[in-house]
Amino acid sequence: MTLKIEMLRGFVAVARSGNLTDAALILKRTPSAVSMMLKQFEAHLGEPLFETDRKNKLTALGAFVLEQSEQQLQHFDNTVRAIESFADASMGHVRIATVPSVAGTIMPRVFSGNIKAYESVRIDLRDMDSKSVLHELTRGRIDIGIATLSTHDTGLHSQPLMTDWFGVMLPPEHPLALTPAPIEWDALAQEHLIANSLSEGILGAEVEALHSRSRFSAHNLTSILGLVRAGIGITILPEMAASSAGHTDLVFRPIADEKAKRHIHLLRRADSAMSPAAQRLEADILETVDSLKKEQQK
Repeated sequence: MTLKIEMLRGFVAVARSGNLTDAALILKRTPSAVSMMLKQFEAHLGEPLFETDRKNKLTALGAFVLEQSEQQLQHFDNTVRAIESFADASMGHVRIATVPSVAGTIMPRVFSGNIKAYESVRIDLRDMDSKSVLHELTRGRIDIGIATLSTHDTGLHSQPLMTDWFGVMLPPEHPLALTPAPIEWDALAQEHLIANSLSEGILGAEVEALHSRSRFSAHNLTSILGLVRAGIGITILPEMAASSAGHTDLVFRPIADEKAKRHIHLLRRADSAMSPAAQRLEADILETVDSLKKEQQK
């Protein structure tokens, strides 16, 4: 006969209750069924667990078995709870990397709206440029990525998340800042552009020519906007990136070009299964972005 966890549970219930009747109530079984289970247990061990049939005094073996059984039952119950919690996404570890603009605007809203769901989940949130997000994702160092997807990226499952329009960041005294109309490329022909990795992703001969004449290039948002504030030149950024920087002293003007937009995707490896917690986070990100889109349409 193989010992089963329910045998240990039944024995502990009898030992702690001191009689079969109360133990049967705890176990939701009949006293005769509990008695039969104890006889099988003792037969397997070859020694009695109780000194009398009244079950109110343990033998030396019974005392040892009680101590060991309670330890194993606690470990077993804790393991079951951990497995069930992991399965329903209330426990786990999720690593997510996203472009800074999403990290600073979308992700706080995702967690604030579902904070209790992640009380026992460890979240590792990193912000980096799209190239770095894709690099980390393809090497399995993150579970979820949010970035712009190039045509060369393979082995990834991608889902369109949002579209972010580009615009020109200007000092408030700049002539182009005084008109609310979208800015044409030819209006920037004589401007000093502060290039950045985001603006370099815009396709088109006009913007390529603008970048080829640029004498300044910066990659940190604080540095880029600092150069604009100092009057060194203008820069081109996605609207979400500009908004996340809190540019109250600068002016954002959209560009009059349908191609001047970036497509942000929700990404994960196509060949790897996601944990329940990661699946929950992915669903919450999609739901949050969908809610934001509906708010903007009102």
